[in-house]
Amino acid sequence: MLNKTTPPPLPKNMTTGNHNAEENYGIIDWFKKCMRNYVNFSGRARRKEFWYFALVQVGLTVLAMIMDAIIFSAETGLFYIVVALGLFLPSLAVTIRRLHDTSHSGWWFLISFIPLVGSILLLVYLVRDTTPETNQWGPPAK
Repeated sequence: MLNKTTPPPLPKNMTTGNHNAEENYGIIDWFKKCMRNYVNFSGRARRKEFWYFALVQVGLTVLAMIMDAIIFSAETGLFYIVVALGLFLPSLAVTIRRLHDTSHSGWWFLISFIPLVGSILLLVYLVRDTTPETNQWGPPAK
């Protein structure tokens, strides 16, 4: 019997918010979330979302290069080109959302074009923890 002050429990397939559902995400779930938001350049992306996407992206790229080496000559790179083009926009979008999560504009992505120093600075921004305050891109992602 339920007390009037406590709400009834939710069924297992329902949660009280998006963040509760994300607690049970696996690496493929994070990757699929990024693919569903492949052209969403607004909002925020937490570290887990960004780095799991990057890990799967590297895995798919290596797999494509291996398949190219086995099936085609090393010069063709057909599978690599398909994977690289297919993941370009989702990768750019999740990187920009990750920068938003650390309270930086997405334009900071362009700093990576400065040799060495730019890539290191961008990496520092991407590794930082989520900014706990609500910023112009929304509430914290976690």
